[in-house]
Amino acid sequence: MELFNVLFRTLFFYFFITLAYRIMGKREIGQLGIIDLIVSILIAELVAISIENSKDSIFLTILPISVLVVLELLLAFISVKSRTFRTFFGGKPSLIIVHGKINYHEMVKQRYSLDDLLLSLRQKEIRNIEEVEYAFLEPNGKLSIFKYNFFKLKSDYPMPLIVDGSIQKKALKFIRKTSSWLEQELKSKKLEVKDVFYAFYKKDKIFLVKKSETLK
Repeated sequence: MELFNVLFRTLFFYFFITLAYRIMGKREIGQLGIIDLIVSILIAELVAISIENSKDSIFLTILPISVLVVLELLLAFISVKSRTFRTFFGGKPSLIIVHGKINYHEMVKQRYSLDDLLLSLRQKEIRNIEEVEYAFLEPNGKLSIFKYNFFKLKSDYPMPLIVDGSIQKKALKFIRKTSSWLEQELKSKKLEVKDVFYAFYKKDKIFLVKKSETLK
């Protein structure tokens, strides 16, 4: 009887967790953020405890898992609406390589070792760091690599200056500009920072998408 109970719980939670993850719209493990990963670990632990303690009511596991699902959906909604919240929990991408040169200061700040960098480059079949024009360490730990073009001509990476109405001060510092400069540029276009959904800087020009131009 106990064996049947364990088998039943295993099959039940298999389908129940599958449904829960479908509701949460989970991505692959390598793309999970901090909140997603914590929720996944807690759900796995709750299921393991429930299967091990087969004499306890199954609802003692269903309830906390349901609470976690609702909490994850709520936090995901807040994350979409608030960039500050999203950045606090998810972090920002870090520029590790610029024009074939390593940004050691950023690597130390992110606790990203040279061995980690070389491993990621080998996985992309890149033999020499000088082949890379830009490399970003994403919040999920993956390295996004942009190789030089065929003639190895330098190109300007579109630096995001405004994202969802929020000024990106690190990007401004990288291009040696100030918030005042950006606000003055927007003023010349009869715009304010709050009016801009997304703006990036490339080839000494500002390209932007106004909030009024986005789909509601």
